[in-house]
Amino acid sequence: MENKKKVLAESILFSGLSDDDLSQVADIAHLKTFNRGKTIFFEGDEGNGFYMVVDGRVKIFKMSFDGKEQILHIFGPGEPFGEVPVFHGKPFPANALTLITTTLLFFPRKEFVDLVAANPSLALNMLAMLSLRLRRFTSQIESLSLKEVPGRLAAYLIYLAEEQGSVNKVTLDIPKGQLASLLGTIPETLSRIFAKMTDEGLIRVEGRTIYIEDFEGLSEKE
Repeated sequence: MENKKKVLAESILFSGLSDDDLSQVADIAHLKTFNRGKTIFFEGDEGNGFYMVVDGRVKIFKMSFDGKEQILHIFGPGEPFGEVPVFHGKPFPANALTLITTTLLFFPRKEFVDLVAANPSLALNMLAMLSLRLRRFTSQIESLSLKEVPGRLAAYLIYLAEEQGSVNKVTLDIPKGQLASLLGTIPETLSRIFAKMTDEGLIRVEGRTIYIEDFEGLSEKE
């Protein structure tokens, strides 16, 4: 119970709740562990609850009719996912799959909705979380539809720099093949853009570590 409360207290969704409120949320949460490459839910499955990553990494993606994968989000520790169906009662709109061995907290729909109805603080946190998620998704759609691939990559590297608190280097949290899918391109194109940005003196690539040599120049690529 105490471990669950600690995870909840450090998450975006449940931060600021009282100890009493955290205990109520922890009471309804179930720990689940999935090995690498395991499906958590498929698009169209009943939205019978939502999840939060305790440890590990989960990708949310859709598949086109011709088998092309488009990654929508990658979630890590402390981040919830699948929460929208909890409120509109519809099926999950995408697929969720573990990228590494992952431990999750599962919040059943009925029990969680009852808690939100009785707890204004939780309702406000949920609204803030959904607003943040909508803003990120809007930015992603704008990037995919209005920017060329170099601009998408530059924007993603700058986003990572802000998230990781460094303007000198970032660490990719996913393989480059998955990054290509996230940016709406193919690995070969992404590799060429990495090479071109390196030739232009904007970045230096060492495995998953990207050294930003010219932050201002990279920003102009957005």
